[in-house]
Amino acid sequence: MNVLLINGSPKGKRSNSLRLANSFIEGFKEGYKSKNEAVSIDEMHVASMNVGACKGCFACWQKTPGVCCINDDMQTVIGKMLEADIVVWSFPLYYFSVPGILKNVIDRQLPMSLPFMSTKDDGYGSGSHDCRYDMEGKRHVLISTCGFYSAEGNYDSVLRMFDHFLGKGHYTTIFCGQGELFRVKELSKRTDEYLATVKSAGAEYAITGKISEKTEAALHTLLYPRDVFESMADASWGISRTTGEKEADDLVFTRQMAALYNKDAYDGKERVLEICYTDLKHTYQIKLDDKGSEVLTDQSLAATTRIDTPFTVWSAISRGEIGGAEALGKQMYTVTGDFSLMVNWDKFFGSTSVVKEAEKTSQGVEVQKNPSMMTMLIPWITFWIAVSVNTEKGSVIALLVASAMPFIMRKHKFVIWDQLSIVAVAILSAIASLTGAGDISTDIGYLVFGLFWLVSCLTKEPLCAAYVKYNYGGEAAHKNPLFMKTNYILAAAWGVLYVLTAVWTFLLKKAGVGAALIVVNNLMPVLMGIFTGWFEKWYPARLARGSKKQ
Repeated sequence: MNVLLINGSPKGKRSNSLRLANSFIEGFKEGYKSKNEAVSIDEMHVASMNVGACKGCFACWQKTPGVCCINDDMQTVIGKMLEADIVVWSFPLYYFSVPGILKNVIDRQLPMSLPFMSTKDDGYGSGSHDCRYDMEGKRHVLISTCGFYSAEGNYDSVLRMFDHFLGKGHYTTIFCGQGELFRVKELSKRTDEYLATVKSAGAEYAITGKISEKTEAALHTLLYPRDVFESMADASWGISRTTGEKEADDLVFTRQMAALYNKDAYDGKERVLEICYTDLKHTYQIKLDDKGSEVLTDQSLAATTRIDTPFTVWSAISRGEIGGAEALGKQMYTVTGDFSLMVNWDKFFGSTSVVKEAEKTSQGVEVQKNPSMMTMLIPWITFWIAVSVNTEKGSVIALLVASAMPFIMRKHKFVIWDQLSIVAVAILSAIASLTGAGDISTDIGYLVFGLFWLVSCLTKEPLCAAYVKYNYGGEAAHKNPLFMKTNYILAAAWGVLYVLTAVWTFLLKKAGVGAALIVVNNLMPVLMGIFTGWFEKWYPARLARGSKKQ
């Protein structure tokens, strides 16, 4: 399989459209592996080639049939086109058409046509010319980006031109608006999602010869809403809209960040985010409400959240060179005021992905959900309650529940604490059933459960973090000192609670006041749960304030 990539961008290899084309070809190569056939990729970058404009002399029809009188690189292009099975045309939209250098390539295809008039089978146009060569079976893919918020309605002239010389409906298109965003590293999370979809389109095209409706829908989804994109685009010029004067780089950056604000995340609380770039001595405010965002340079409002940060640090965070939470944990910047904005940063400023997690993989296997702490808790809670009520029947119930957990929670991934809990509850239930010693078994259960929490504090990931880290970037949460410190403390607290529960349960029963355990052993986890909810908000905010402002 021979694939010819024609890059028609004047930017050459720096082309945004080329990034999409390369992703498509990467997916195509992966998809083609299943056919056990070799794929050959030829790249032609028109910007670095010598292809002159057509002279309109028709020598290629009369004097030297099939051969242009201009001796330049176009002869190579034609040769490669004739050898190719698939031609991928990559180009940006220039003034609602293709760039001039690519139009030269298109015009110079004249030697490939016969001079005699003909009519196309599809009836498109008022006349045509048959091809000089057998082009049967060749396929074409058009991949392009433009600078508008959407590609819709902007490619009319491009489509009409390709309809004429390729045949209407005889090619595949991937047209993407907001093309300049692909060069902005700060937005790579969102653009990488789109490139992954383009790659999937390439794999589908290799296997089936077309792009699925689901992938087509994803390709036609905007990278960002129109108002967000246009605000970012306007700010990117670095020129004041009212005065025409050049604006400071950090102000331009702040305007673009403000443009990413998701007003749908407004929760009824107006916020004023104040950012002080300590290395530049510049302070800006971003007002956030239900109408959108507004950047203020006069500090005229009372800040609800203030960030003191070097501009170099904040811009590095935006480019993904360091995690925001990680940098905060290392006190590379500090936060005062309402910390909830930082906790929910992705909600307020994160892009909404259009590439949703697939319900099934390409093999049809259902994708498992993230681990749930209920997988660990359900067996223990069932064991403590059921065995306390009736040792004989309760132990059987607890054993059945523990055995059924792999089926009940089959849609979720399991972590080591899920597996250990199921095994521990099964063993303790069996002991209680065989010995009838329900009180001793439940007491040992408290001790084992507490030790699970404490032992996890000696590992790289405390027990609670194994479940909640997915709300903080998954494995990336390990680099977040605030997150890790908070969870180590909470894991230790829960561990101590259940070890002490085992101790006082044993002592109270021995003292003959076991009835009090019903209240104590149910009240303490509730109080600890309230403490956890408070601590996981208070402690990170306390650390975020730092020992001193930068």
